[in-house]
Amino acid sequence: MEGGMTDRDPPAPLPLEVRARLAELELELSEGDITQKGYEKKRSKLIGAYLPQAPGMDPSTGQERRPPVTPSSSSRYHRRRSSGSRDERYRSDVHTEAVQAALAKHKERKMAVPMPSKRRSLVVQTSMDAYTPPDTSSGSEGEGQGDGDEEGGGIGGDGSVTMETWISRAVRGASSPNTTITTSSSSRGSSASSSSTRSGGSGGGTGNAAGGAGHGSRLADVLAQQANISVRSPQNHHHHFHQHHKTENHSAPPDVTGYTSNSDHDQGEKAQLSGPAAPRPAPKYGNAELMETGDGVPVSSRVSAKIQQLVNTLKRPKRPPLREFFVDDFEELLEVQQPDPNQPKAEGAQVVAMRGEQLGVVTNWPPSLEAALQRWGTISPKAPCLTTMDTNGKPLYVLTYGGAGVPQQRPGCLHGGLLRLPAGRGGPRAHRGAALQEDSNCLSLSLALSQDAGSQQIGFLLGSCGVTVALTSDVCHKGLPKSQTGEILQFKGWPKVLWFITESKHLSKPPRDWFPHIKDANQDTAYIEYKTCKDGGVLGVTVTREAMLTHCQSLTQSCSYTEAETIVNVLDFKKDVGLWHGIQASVMNMMHVISIPYALMKVNPLSWIQKVCQYKAKVACVKSRDMHWALVAHRDQRDVNLSSLRMMLVADGSNPWSISSCDAFLNVFQSKGLKQEVICPCASSPEALTVAIRRPVEEIGAAPGRGVLSMQGLSHGVIRVDTEEKLSVLTLQDVGSVMPGAVMCVVRPDGVPQLCRTDEIGELCICSVATGTSYYGLTGMTKNTFEVFPMSNSGSPISEFPFTRTGLLGFIGTGGIIFVAGKMDGLMVVGGRRHNADDIVATALAVEPMKFVYRGRIAVFSIQVLHDERIVVVAEQRPDSTEEDSFQWMSRVLQAIDGIHQVGVYCLALVPSNTLPKTPLGGIHLSETKQRFLEGALHPCNVLMCPHTCVTNLPKPRQKQPEVGPASVMVGNLVSGKRIAQASGRDLGQIEDNDQFLFLSEVLQWRAQTTPDHVLYTLLNNRGAVSSSLTCVQLHKRAEKIAALLVERGHLQDGEHVALVYPPGIDLIAAFYGCLYAGCVPITVRPPHPQNISTTLPTVKMIVEVSRSVCVMTTQIICKLLKSKEASAAVDVRTWPPIHDTDDLPKKKPPLLYKPSNPDTLAYLDFSVSTTGMLAGVKMSHTSTSAFCRSIKLQCELYPSREVAICLDPYCGLGFVLWCLCSVYSGHQSILIPPSELEVNPALWLLAVSQHRVRDTFCSYSVMELCTKALGLQTDSLKSRGLDLSRVRTCVVVAEERPRTALTQSFSKLFKDLGLHPRAVSTSFGCRVNLAICLQGTSGPDPTTVYVDMRALRHDRVRLVERGSPHSLPLMESGKILPGVRIIIANPETKGPMGESHLGEIWVHSAHNASGYFSVYGDEALQSDHFSSRLSFGDTQTLWARTGYLGFLRRTELTDASGERHDALYVVGALDEAMELRGMRYHPIDIETSVIRMHKSITECAVFTWTNLLVVVVELDGSEQEALDLVPLVTNAVLEEHYLIVGVVVVTDIGVIPINSRGEKQRMHLRDGFLADQLDPIYVAYNM
Repeated sequence: MEGGMTDRDPPAPLPLEVRARLAELELELSEGDITQKGYEKKRSKLIGAYLPQAPGMDPSTGQERRPPVTPSSSSRYHRRRSSGSRDERYRSDVHTEAVQAALAKHKERKMAVPMPSKRRSLVVQTSMDAYTPPDTSSGSEGEGQGDGDEEGGGIGGDGSVTMETWISRAVRGASSPNTTITTSSSSRGSSASSSSTRSGGSGGGTGNAAGGAGHGSRLADVLAQQANISVRSPQNHHHHFHQHHKTENHSAPPDVTGYTSNSDHDQGEKAQLSGPAAPRPAPKYGNAELMETGDGVPVSSRVSAKIQQLVNTLKRPKRPPLREFFVDDFEELLEVQQPDPNQPKAEGAQVVAMRGEQLGVVTNWPPSLEAALQRWGTISPKAPCLTTMDTNGKPLYVLTYGGAGVPQQRPGCLHGGLLRLPAGRGGPRAHRGAALQEDSNCLSLSLALSQDAGSQQIGFLLGSCGVTVALTSDVCHKGLPKSQTGEILQFKGWPKVLWFITESKHLSKPPRDWFPHIKDANQDTAYIEYKTCKDGGVLGVTVTREAMLTHCQSLTQSCSYTEAETIVNVLDFKKDVGLWHGIQASVMNMMHVISIPYALMKVNPLSWIQKVCQYKAKVACVKSRDMHWALVAHRDQRDVNLSSLRMMLVADGSNPWSISSCDAFLNVFQSKGLKQEVICPCASSPEALTVAIRRPVEEIGAAPGRGVLSMQGLSHGVIRVDTEEKLSVLTLQDVGSVMPGAVMCVVRPDGVPQLCRTDEIGELCICSVATGTSYYGLTGMTKNTFEVFPMSNSGSPISEFPFTRTGLLGFIGTGGIIFVAGKMDGLMVVGGRRHNADDIVATALAVEPMKFVYRGRIAVFSIQVLHDERIVVVAEQRPDSTEEDSFQWMSRVLQAIDGIHQVGVYCLALVPSNTLPKTPLGGIHLSETKQRFLEGALHPCNVLMCPHTCVTNLPKPRQKQPEVGPASVMVGNLVSGKRIAQASGRDLGQIEDNDQFLFLSEVLQWRAQTTPDHVLYTLLNNRGAVSSSLTCVQLHKRAEKIAALLVERGHLQDGEHVALVYPPGIDLIAAFYGCLYAGCVPITVRPPHPQNISTTLPTVKMIVEVSRSVCVMTTQIICKLLKSKEASAAVDVRTWPPIHDTDDLPKKKPPLLYKPSNPDTLAYLDFSVSTTGMLAGVKMSHTSTSAFCRSIKLQCELYPSREVAICLDPYCGLGFVLWCLCSVYSGHQSILIPPSELEVNPALWLLAVSQHRVRDTFCSYSVMELCTKALGLQTDSLKSRGLDLSRVRTCVVVAEERPRTALTQSFSKLFKDLGLHPRAVSTSFGCRVNLAICLQGTSGPDPTTVYVDMRALRHDRVRLVERGSPHSLPLMESGKILPGVRIIIANPETKGPMGESHLGEIWVHSAHNASGYFSVYGDEALQSDHFSSRLSFGDTQTLWARTGYLGFLRRTELTDASGERHDALYVVGALDEAMELRGMRYHPIDIETSVIRMHKSITECAVFTWTNLLVVVVELDGSEQEALDLVPLVTNAVLEEHYLIVGVVVVTDIGVIPINSRGEKQRMHLRDGFLADQLDPIYVAYNM
């Protein structure tokens, strides 16, 4: 690699003026004066002439993926530049190469990732504010150096993935996290030029074109490096540009990197897809006519094509071949990850604890820091102690040691949690003080405290520490939010504090005789430093006075500090390294600290280097970020001289990516006097203070230690030096040796603190006086962290002194030097392997298009889903990225992480720039980001979930076991030891006076004679007033006139079919009996909805045609509607049969009423659309109809004196029977309430029930839901209107589904205050073959509820569990079995009877079964099977009707009216709705319930399958920006609760999921609409 890259002749460099012009361009771009597109155009014009042209390469597109190599004769500069983007810090060149190679590998397996579809409004939402550079206070980092994301704007951009994430993670909230670090780096010490010294002033660090000439050399490098293609064969050229497409696929999507160097024919094809790619095409959004998927495979945007694509992608085998096992018990065992026999194991000897050198005793070391301060204040009061800068870099004030000895003038105290300052305190001694003092440029503190994520937790810590006083500076005090009266507002979560300003003008001089009380260094707490944990909580680490002093001594010794040295501190002096060196050790040694505030760094990133030169400083304390920024900006500096530095302390030097910054910095500044041995990385943690530090060596040339480790080994916790130059390596630099006076050992990260082997990665532990001693107030956690006794193999502790865990993962290398490979906090254990969040970030940032991530802000964390950790990557995308950019970047990141870390990313989310929660200094607040992700409050603008590839521990698909078959022993009523599941309602009993009639028409005539004025029907309008009523005789007379109309005008023969298209009301009832009087067969049809003719009219037309109706009867209004212009658009109105309106009826009555001869002839047809979208009509004979009415009359004890309120649709099933038939049969009065009127007045039904003192009422689930939602908050006002439901004894929900327990319970609870008895609410159950099987009725035990195990149900078994146990599902009994009905539970496949409490199909035998389907096609097989099945063994004579529903019977402890034990029927769900997935049977409603519970914005959900993929449709009640939050939540919920992977998540507006009149979801209609692209979804996510 090295050789190939170095000895190539650089082409002629660009002339100076061109380079200067390029540098200006970079600057314009970085400041947002020109767009990326404009920049590229101008840039290619400028340098086009200087590019060696590959044949067929268009000069304008000559630019190419990588920032150029700045040519320079020395081979050191010639190393290929690492990809600009990933902000260097991240890793050495090797890393980028690795990523490129991993992507190249993937191009063989062409991955077609379907692009999510997104509604236009969602796409365009990149709000304007995203384009304006953020104001600095928001912590948007890279200010000083341009936007941190332009193409190489003197690295301003590109490299500047501002390290925020990292740093912030490293030193939570310490000095500014957005570290941007250099772009170049090197893996093995050969350093790459990050901003060539020759860059002629333009040195834009990353030097993209700006950096100078090397366009051609850069190209050559890339070619050589990618796939070793000889430079002289330009025809091979296009291979590299489809990183992961097959080479022959030229239709690559518009490239996001903004470089597109494709050879001609490539370009041609590309143009057809998206216009030439070099001048950037106008952004294309998710619904362009021809879309490419992430990898450039064109697909039409039709949903079904995408799903097909997804299915093809998912057919690929998954990586880990896991040993699967599954016991066909209900325990669906999750696969257990079996350890790979070939995984690397640690083989080294046991680690020996490393001892640091003796802590030398210097006679004149002070006994405490206060003593030191007092001493210097007396000896040399004029010596400068601290100089602090304003934002212009001018000294704001200088504090001398004489001034500091006066306690009031201590400047930089601590922000937030440094409780109790080491130096003198102003204010009453008894109080604990929290000093809230910012550096001179006070970033308005209110912002830092009140709006930042995490300030509340700091408040909790302050409260628990008993803080009562807050010290602050004048500027900060002014910035605090105040109330009208001028008092400072109390921050959320904070204790009440007294604000105390410590500047001299606010303080009086202490009396002459006052001297500070100087204590010795004892075990008292000196101060408390806060640290933020992985979960977002804030802990306080207490540091004793002795530890503080000893720590200062060991720092002084290891850094060889001497009196009066000058030290430049760029770190946050309020905690961590900045505090230890910049305030504590400096005071002990009378040093002069130059404090550079974060705000100054943002304005002038070079300020610290200038101060080093100006003050000839000996020591500088910096972070990788500061080095990176200096590289970015150093081109403006001529006279930089760093030879005065003897030590440059790199505070985050232990971070894996810090090495690149150090190398690059050295590379550039070596010529400015910087010596290699000056760079001293150190490792520290809040608990252990300084862990290790590289000493500034005197003798020249001792090269620092490097470790090039295999990632694969690291993931198993083993150190394997990577010799074969594999791609996935991690290069580390050492952080020197153990601190003086300390002992270090390495223990296993989990379980007992056992010593590691020498080639094992573990947690570093330190035994020393100079560490924290406890977490304030938390004894348990303190014990686990500060009082650890490492064990040797023999099981004995290695020392009697306790060790402190540092929270750092690493190992001790040869010669006792320490290497740190990551933090415990960033550790993610996936499938038994350990991955470090920082490493994954580095990989993601190394992916082209480099600049895609806004300022490198990426957060990586893991969440627990289905018993394993799953990796989530969240990144901020640049404001101007298009959908394709985002999607392409996402697919590449997945592949890169997969290739390098061999781990799948579970979820990749992109959020708009500047929207991730920030820490006080602008880094990403990780725990808050994770919290928002899990709560669905992150509002991403793009999401890609990969559960199919990541989740490999699902239970094995189930193989069906043969069930009880005919071979089983059947003894009496037992099947293999269980009672047969069969039950029946009571007998129909003796015949009463009206039961002698076989025909309803005769009953009506009899009633019209015997009780002519008895009111049968009362119809209410939406105000609750009676709009019309019918007595027996009125009904009889109207029916006669209608019969006359049919015979005269219609010339109908008996037995012909008539469609009745009426609104719910009295006309419908009269027309029905009119048909019976004329001998015709009526079919009731729901009229079309006038506002929605196009969708409702075709159903009407279809029923009229399928039922072979010879004429339609209706009202005048509907008659007009059926023939209207709107109707003709939906159906062919010329083919309607004759339409008669019954508003004006003929006066005369028919010559004679038809009397049917045979009770088995048809009485009426009942048509209904099932939930699966099937239209089925069943035949009801006169016998069945009478038996049905009789059964209901007995069950509900209906007599002429009764009143029943009915709020149901009167078109099919039990609703029709109750509305039209029962009153005539039983003589009771029916109060009819059309459900549509409830939309106007939701209280109508309940008020009517109360007013008419009704005891029995019937409704549908949609009515119940409407009441629950609309009246939830009005119960008090209803009570005051006199609403009283205490007389209701049965309120029955008429349904053809599993009872909706949650809804009935919330309804009961809600109206309990209005007198509704909870036992009154129950449900009925009917289906097509028998319109009512169960109905609660008046007598008999209350309906029972059982809890079953949902996992067992998937295996078609029933296992009863306790309420509240995991996976429990409540099932309510569906009412009592009606008189005359027999039920048996049979196996739907073998047709054998099932045992009690076994799940099977419900079969029914009764006099009121329907007599068959009315089918035009006469599908005899279907019909005979459904209506006349026989059991395969046992009672093989009885004819049963198959309901098509799964359920089970259970004998309860209760007794029914006859004194027998009561058998309860529990309905589980329809067989044709159930989904077979992974060999198990799932009921959609169970999955939907889990999904709806997931997020408050999900109002409704429906699921269905398509090509074995589970599709989840959710209705969103909220802003469209929340749509994408739901995708991960929905996927997690279904995985956790159902062990299913969701294939597609569709987020739609409210009201998209179609619902039928019974309130059931029409899932198949929804599916057809989705596949035909008719839903207009807000977002469709295709999970990989």
